[in-house]
Amino acid sequence: MPTIPDLLRFLYGPQRGDEAARRLLARLHAFRREHPDLRQAPPPRQRLTERDAVLITYGDQFRAPNEPPLRTLHRFLRAHLGESISAVHILPFFPYSSDDGFSVIDYRRVNPDFGSWEDIKTLEHDYRLMFDAVINHISRQSAWFQGFLRSEAPYTGYFIVVAPQTDLSQVVRPRPWPLLTPVETARGVKHVWTTFSTDQIDLNYANPAVLLEIADLLLFYVARGARIIRLDAIAYLWKEIGTPCIHLPQTHAVVKLFRAMLDEVAPGVLLITETNVPHAENISYFGDGHDEAQLVYNFTLPPLTLHALQTGDATRLTAWARTLETPSEATTFFNFLASHDGVGVRPAEGWLSTEEIAALADQTLAHGGRVSTYARPDGSQAPYELNITWYDALNDPARPDEHDIARFMASQAMMLALAGVPGIYVHSLFGSHNCEACFRDRGQPRALNREKFAYPALEAQLADPQSRASRILAAYRRLLDMRRRHPAFHPQAAQEVLELHPGVFAVRRGEGSDALLALVSVRAEPLTLAVPVEAFPSPPWRDLFSGETLPERTLHLAPYQVLGLTAA
Repeated sequence: MPTIPDLLRFLYGPQRGDEAARRLLARLHAFRREHPDLRQAPPPRQRLTERDAVLITYGDQFRAPNEPPLRTLHRFLRAHLGESISAVHILPFFPYSSDDGFSVIDYRRVNPDFGSWEDIKTLEHDYRLMFDAVINHISRQSAWFQGFLRSEAPYTGYFIVVAPQTDLSQVVRPRPWPLLTPVETARGVKHVWTTFSTDQIDLNYANPAVLLEIADLLLFYVARGARIIRLDAIAYLWKEIGTPCIHLPQTHAVVKLFRAMLDEVAPGVLLITETNVPHAENISYFGDGHDEAQLVYNFTLPPLTLHALQTGDATRLTAWARTLETPSEATTFFNFLASHDGVGVRPAEGWLSTEEIAALADQTLAHGGRVSTYARPDGSQAPYELNITWYDALNDPARPDEHDIARFMASQAMMLALAGVPGIYVHSLFGSHNCEACFRDRGQPRALNREKFAYPALEAQLADPQSRASRILAAYRRLLDMRRRHPAFHPQAAQEVLELHPGVFAVRRGEGSDALLALVSVRAEPLTLAVPVEAFPSPPWRDLFSGETLPERTLHLAPYQVLGLTAA
């Protein structure tokens, strides 16, 4: 495995690489001295278990009068989730200028509208914390970029300046607008690299000073309680003109450097990469299983799950899930369906046809959502992301039916059954509808899925056992509590995805007396399933959800029914 000096020499050459290594190793030595307790960590298999589930939420998701939102978040977690989850991913909680937090003005401050570092510390008492490292870019309002505009050292080298006539046609674009943004500086107009928006200025990692700044930032986050660090938009980190500027060897080397740093000073801290790209590219960030991220977002799962429930046919989902594997017991998938961004469909490329992806986009539009696009190499536009709440993606809000909640919970059960750690976007706890008012106010399609809650009003909904929010939260807690009690759901427990019936997603987890067979119907009508002898031990079986004993191999599943079978 390459050492920290090896990686820095690869990035910057012998002279600059050795100087960067000297400075970084000195910082790591000081950090070890300051935080000796962080050097202790359980073995890899014990760092994540069946008891782990992560809630994904904004820091100001819950708003109550006269209370910092981070404190209200903690109150909600303790009152309504308790130990059903083990960790909280607080989406960027720093001062920001746009993109609901992902255009960070100051990496080291808590947004005062959300609360304080003390509120973060209080959350850490009850939950493992995931922080965002939004390190591909920074806000144009940041002190770094303002220094660049004034042509002040060292910030003149912190950003990527490119002549506007440069041929950038090979660069992979996740957005349809121009890659370069002109800005007025003390030395005239400069064109800076902006992958995601004109307010999000990409950082120049070809400058070792930038990498050292970010390395120190990650250590700061660890000292402040981060035990999982999400590397946002990491695939675009390094730029080389004349290349696609995505997944470059230098980007992987930076991830390896961050992993080597943390293994040195805080081996219990985990890295997770966020790369909304086709599956084979996505899983490359596991590296060899020991040198890059311990967790990778499982981006292909959402569109294939949506397709299975749209068509009543789990064949494509099953075929893909049968390929899932990770390179070591130190790695696992971060399984999710909904997120603050929507449903990326590029990860379904190769698994769904162009027509099937178009059908997902058409259903999204029919259900009140929006569809963002990206530019193909030939200049044509293709669906990139479905902007809609997960509940409305599955269920037509204009035509609710008796199966809506069951269909929604079936999707969550499929996600929870797969090997990995589940990530649950906060709106999935309540079955939220699209927020049209949010979209009108902000003009951003992603705002449909980013509604914030007035906490007293939410509490009133949850107090009504017949409300949609109350029913879904109760059902979700039952799923999570069942999952955390059964060792078959350990991220490293054996997994075999079975082809039993087109209308059923089936996965066998665990071995021996711990074995479990999860069955989820993806159809709106009853179906009959005969479980073959080789698929699971002989009945009678006990269903973990209903507690019923099932004496026969032939099962009759109601629409969207979920079964968790163990030996009776």
